[in-house]
Amino acid sequence: MSPSSSSGTTVPGGPGGPEGAELLAALLDGMDAALCAFDARGTITHWNREAERILGWTAAEAVGRRGFAGWAVRSADAEDVQGRLLAAMDAPGRQVHEFALLRKDGGRVLVRTQSSGVRGEDGKPAGVYCAFSEVHAQIDLERSIALSEALFEDASWGVVAVDVDLRPTVVNAYAARALGGGRTTLLGRPLGELIVQGVEDLEGALQHVLAEGAPPAPAELWVTLRTADGDRRRCWRSGFLRLFSPLAQEPVPLGVGWLFRDVTVAKLAEQEADRVRFRANQLHRAARQAAECEDPMEAVTTSLDYALAGFADHVVVDLMADLAAGERLVRAAATPSDAPGPCLPVSGGPLPARYAPGHPALQAVERTDSVRAAAPAGAGEAWAVEHRWPGDSVHALCAVLRSRGRTLGVVTFLRASHRRAFERPDVTYAESVAVRVASAVDLARLTADPGV
Repeated sequence: MSPSSSSGTTVPGGPGGPEGAELLAALLDGMDAALCAFDARGTITHWNREAERILGWTAAEAVGRRGFAGWAVRSADAEDVQGRLLAAMDAPGRQVHEFALLRKDGGRVLVRTQSSGVRGEDGKPAGVYCAFSEVHAQIDLERSIALSEALFEDASWGVVAVDVDLRPTVVNAYAARALGGGRTTLLGRPLGELIVQGVEDLEGALQHVLAEGAPPAPAELWVTLRTADGDRRRCWRSGFLRLFSPLAQEPVPLGVGWLFRDVTVAKLAEQEADRVRFRANQLHRAARQAAECEDPMEAVTTSLDYALAGFADHVVVDLMADLAAGERLVRAAATPSDAPGPCLPVSGGPLPARYAPGHPALQAVERTDSVRAAAPAGAGEAWAVEHRWPGDSVHALCAVLRSRGRTLGVVTFLRASHRRAFERPDVTYAESVAVRVASAVDLARLTADPGV
């Protein structure tokens, strides 16, 4: 290899001529790895800018020297280093070694080398090309690769790489299970195909990260997933990272790294605990306020006003008109049917409820137990009108009023379509309210007009 110099890098002449030499020089100087080359006698023929950056020796100072002895390696190590590098001429594939080299300023730097032999046109060994980098930089690179592979294989949280079109490009096993698909079947699909509700919030977060960068704290996103077993509502605590190409001169976004954990169980437990605390506080406040009411029926409506907060949109109180007969229900109190408002006694006195057989309120009286009901899909206001309830009612919970072993009536809580159907914890709360209401109704019957 006859050395010549071009743009700080020495390259051999050949069929490419000067233009080919300049092209090769530019390619070598643009490499991220340091590169040097030796001919068959161990003389340095190539030395690029990265090699100069790491060791401080310029191409003019390095090219033409015989090995590293006396300048880039300690004399005691020179023979071993030279022997291992030149051994690559006769060995197949690449040889990897670690050496301590000397910088021009006298400092030592540990490098990892990958060397491979070069053969001439006659097929005989002609030299060695050696790429090297600082060991700590190589270890950092390997650590980054290992971390990336671990995240996309074994991480105990979801990891998804999303491209600039907001489509998954890499999905780990956790994320695949959470999204309800396979690691390959999810790739390239729009998120809207996987998420029924909440996809706007997720895509908005991803777009914000692409435009502005990662948010300062994790975000909790509620989504509804489409699965073979029906829709599932989940809460994902999510963190986002904007991904840039490390090879571009200007930052070029490659997409977003999305990391998340399913915290649905914890969030539901937290919400339930908050709900229980709030309801217990409402019952306490209602009891204290009702204790100040001289009229027991005012205590009834006061208790129901506190119970409605965050629980239902309407409430209806139907009392037994004649305890001896034990059949007819009359409407004694209710909230306004056309707008939110307090629970008030029916103007002009109790009115017959006129419920049809099988009405949920009548079922509650018959069973002496709570009854839940919901409007069929697409029923509109007809269902509520048929049941003698406010027109926007779609969910009902009838809790029986009992005191001293007798059924006194029914309190019915009603929800509009923007609320979820009543669940078992709601029944427990409604029954706790009904106990207090029944005691006040019983007291009203004992102290007021017998027809009440």
